Amino acid sequence: MTDAQKTAAETTLRAAGDSPPDTDPAPVPLLEPREGIPPVTATDEALAEVVAAFAAGTGPVAVDAERASGYRYGQRAYLVQLRRAGAGSVLIDPVGCPDLSALGDAIADAEWVLHAATQDLPCLRDIGMIPTRIFDTELAGRLAGFARVGLGAMVENVLGFALEKGHSAVDWSTRPLPEPWLRYAALDVELLVDLRDELEEELARQGKLEWARQEFAAIAAAPPAPPRKDPWRRTSGMHKVRRRRQMAVVRELWTARDQVAQRRDVSPGKVLGDGAIVEAALNLPPNTHALAALPGFGHRMGRRQLEQWQAAVDRARALPDSELPQPGQPLNGPPPPRSWADKDPVAAARLTAARAAVTALAERLGLPQENLITPDTVRRLCWEPPAEPTREKVAEVLAGHGARGWQIEQVAPVLTEALVPPADG
Repeated sequence: MTDAQKTAAETTLRAAGDSPPDTDPAPVPLLEPREGIPPVTATDEALAEVVAAFAAGTGPVAVDAERASGYRYGQRAYLVQLRRAGAGSVLIDPVGCPDLSALGDAIADAEWVLHAATQDLPCLRDIGMIPTRIFDTELAGRLAGFARVGLGAMVENVLGFALEKGHSAVDWSTRPLPEPWLRYAALDVELLVDLRDELEEELARQGKLEWARQEFAAIAAAPPAPPRKDPWRRTSGMHKVRRRRQMAVVRELWTARDQVAQRRDVSPGKVLGDGAIVEAALNLPPNTHALAALPGFGHRMGRRQLEQWQAAVDRARALPDSELPQPGQPLNGPPPPRSWADKDPVAAARLTAARAAVTALAERLGLPQENLITPDTVRRLCWEPPAEPTREKVAEVLAGHGARGWQIEQVAPVLTEALVPPADG
């Protein structure tokens, strides 16, 4: 009997007379963790007990983390959930226990099961939890061809249980955390290992298990992402800002907002909206009175705040031309594909053929195109193909751009063919 089936058999929340999931197509609501809601671990003494329990546990470890995106500055973890056979489920408060490296060491040799691992690994790394092996159930679902790969959809489609997902976007920095949120958090790891086991079987059946293992290994081995260059350029609505002086206003306001948000530990969007930054850039207000008339700087904003934002605008207005930002970031790679037809029609034809070939291959293999090979890799190959576009040379280029072995094996033949211009005829 699987962990999931035990949960169905033991829970008292399934209505009397309901059929078990293997005979009833309706998903079974999973409303309570099997051992109840675990207490929140928030002291060094309690953490030491957790470390000992998980070190003595067996098999894979289900891991999840909750952040306070949209509420707090940055992407730190405010709750960490784990489950392992022999240890049960635990909820850990990283505010009370900011260093989880001892726990990370205790389970370092185990496979960590996460859903959408790349979202949680950065905040886990920040508190000392760094896996050596992972199984990503979301990525596994993509490779297996599932149309919906959210955790709730996967648990329902694969295991026949319905998870409540109503608390995913709450402010997890809230203290104390309400009981319904803790129940939701514990349920997120309740069936992760069961889901992993079923997906492993499905991937093996489709002949894709080795593909998944290569993907998981690449995620686990990836270094932390470097700081983004000129993050202010990602301000929503930036496409409306054309002139360099206006760009300087965006840069100054974005920087001032980021400093305030970091100091107050709140999401930058709660300090000043992107729309307001763009409006100020487009209008270049000469004083606080003009600034207050713009959308996003309304009557609710105090004079002190208005003066703070106006000072940023004034700094941008006073910059010499030599210090104004350039219209675009220096391109690290090929230009936007929409310009290829004018810049290099032959490259544009290569890209069209390559995209069609990748689309057809992805459909045959039953997985998303972006998981078969990244669009950026295809663009780079088509813009600067090897002088001799043999399969071996194409494979070298793909490997140089980070493609995994299974991806190269699948796409190198069709991309090589796409790079060769059709014979005149």
